[in-house]
Amino acid sequence: MTNGIYLSAMTPLSGKSLVALGLMDTLFKNSDRVGFFRAVHAGDAPEDDPLLQLIAETFELPPERCRGAVSLARTREILARGDYDELDSQAVAIYTEMATHCDVIVVDGTDMVAHNAAIAEFDLNARLANDMGCSVLAVIGANQTEAPDQILNAVEVTRTELREARCDIFAIMVNRCPAEWVDEVTETAPRGQHQLPVYVIPEVPAVASPTVEELVESAGFGTDLSSVPLDRDINGVKIAAMTVEHFLDQLVDGEFVIVPGDRSDVLMSCLAAALSPGRPTPAGMLLTGGLLPGELVQSFMQTAPFPVLTTGHDTYKAAKRVAQTRGRLSSASPRKSAAALGEWSRRIDSRELVSRLDLERPVRRTPLRFLHDLVEAARSDRKNIVLPEGDDPRVLRAAEIIHRRNFCDITILGDPEQVAKLCDAQGINLDFDDDGLTLVDHLNDQEKIDRYTDAYVEYRKHKGVTKEAALERMRDGSYFGTMMVQLGDVDGMVSGAVHTTANTIRPALEFVKTAEGVKIVSSVFFMCLEDRVLVYGDCAVNPNPNAAQLADIATASAATARAFGVDPRVAMLSYSTGGSGAGADVERVREATDIVKATNPDFEVEGPIQYDAAVDASIAKSKLPGSSVAGQATVFVFPDLNTGNNTYKAVQQSAGAVAVGPVLQGLRKPVNDLSRGCTVEDIVNTVAITAIQAQTM
Repeated sequence: MTNGIYLSAMTPLSGKSLVALGLMDTLFKNSDRVGFFRAVHAGDAPEDDPLLQLIAETFELPPERCRGAVSLARTREILARGDYDELDSQAVAIYTEMATHCDVIVVDGTDMVAHNAAIAEFDLNARLANDMGCSVLAVIGANQTEAPDQILNAVEVTRTELREARCDIFAIMVNRCPAEWVDEVTETAPRGQHQLPVYVIPEVPAVASPTVEELVESAGFGTDLSSVPLDRDINGVKIAAMTVEHFLDQLVDGEFVIVPGDRSDVLMSCLAAALSPGRPTPAGMLLTGGLLPGELVQSFMQTAPFPVLTTGHDTYKAAKRVAQTRGRLSSASPRKSAAALGEWSRRIDSRELVSRLDLERPVRRTPLRFLHDLVEAARSDRKNIVLPEGDDPRVLRAAEIIHRRNFCDITILGDPEQVAKLCDAQGINLDFDDDGLTLVDHLNDQEKIDRYTDAYVEYRKHKGVTKEAALERMRDGSYFGTMMVQLGDVDGMVSGAVHTTANTIRPALEFVKTAEGVKIVSSVFFMCLEDRVLVYGDCAVNPNPNAAQLADIATASAATARAFGVDPRVAMLSYSTGGSGAGADVERVREATDIVKATNPDFEVEGPIQYDAAVDASIAKSKLPGSSVAGQATVFVFPDLNTGNNTYKAVQQSAGAVAVGPVLQGLRKPVNDLSRGCTVEDIVNTVAITAIQAQTM
């Protein structure tokens, strides 16, 4: 039977979308078939609804598992005339259809859509929840309360009202709580008859505050004077209505400045501050009154590292429009989603919450589930990963997302002034005063430079390395970062967005060295197919491994697979299956297989075997009957780099597989390489993988 959880907002502006995203993330990790349903959707059609789009894209839900019923405009008409039959019948009909495709459905209730009709709307949500047979997760917005006692009272009232409406209560959550009250409310919130906790989530400014882009979309401000990215958070609003000297004293980094367009003094002073080290950089600037500065000042403003917007409204009306714009979760702002999910993970005991449902663990592993599992595994034992390429905006953007998702600590190497300028230009928010986020100036941190230089001399003295040569090496971010790993200052390193694979691996080979019993460093790719994850090795490091090296790659690949939840059944690939062929290449694979088997591995291995016999049960039955690997292999060891590299790329491009890697294996401590064409998502995934590797080293 399908479980349904109905999200019901008990107050206006409750921030229910954050709860919807977090709950979907939790359920997605615990059920194969999760659905999301909005009884009342924004826009004329469900596909126009930003929240439906966000949920569908984030969790790759097919259309039959992400649906809407009635438009907001139509719902208001229904509420006005008091005739609920249309909404009720259509919502229940669609929910029933979705239930055939889902094990659990999150139903997102109305967002206090009726003006001055809160009671009618509560009745509507309660009735819909009961009609669908859903338990209710009630969301109480605490952002407009004046004291913790009011929140505690709201919890009691909510529980009473839901019981009087004969609703089954799944959970009560307090959202958008002032940060200073969170602990008190969490500890004192009254529990219901089952003594289940009331979860309390603080206001998340990165979610609640609009971005500059959202201001432009909502208020229609002009962008002719700006060419920098608009997707940047607004940490506050400042109206420039005083002298420049006093205004600059009060300006805070990340604030949105509203100023008449003819105040060239304020415009130029904000630009100067943004370009000066240690001075605040606005999130953006709005020129009001339909006024523009002179051409010379305009030319300066076009070089500003922050957006410069324009409006015909006067300052008062413009400020009012800004104040009325609220941030929202949408697929267009992944940073907001990352911040929301990070706060959810900090405040919600997902295991306890899921225990309130009877859900089976999923059997299939889709690419999205595998990537979500990586983040959760990394979060389970938090590690610190260094990113030495702080001069690349992709690396900084990935660091921001990782920090917001809150699954590991990040250390970035780079010049503080250059990193700050790059963040300003790209709208990236990295506050290095936050816990879990560190910036190291590897060219000027003398204490670390001296310690790392001495260590390098010690590690390489057998090669005659001098202190001068070692000092020069430590000026290289890859060497500096790898030494941080080696000396335990961080737990792992991810590099290669800018530098070559050799540049990333060479320092590790020089002094991190291979793990005990491992002869060579190798790599694997996780190939995420539609319904399962396969492991390919070695597709990135060793061009022509001999039999002993192939055996080493097989053993290491099996261990890596198991560490990431893939049960290893190893296929030693060749152009021949069993004894059907001969030749030096086949014999090399056969010898490697014998070496692996002689070590009594804790995994099944077969070889030589062709790829088709390794993956297709019907072919395996005819080519290698009785094999425990043929037809169901999960780890594939290629005979050489040429074969492996071409095969993984062919599968990636032709089968639409998601390739995650390369993941280096065999080192004593985790160091991983990126492709120079990597995306922000690739960096995030590789950091999660590196953090997981660090948990077992």
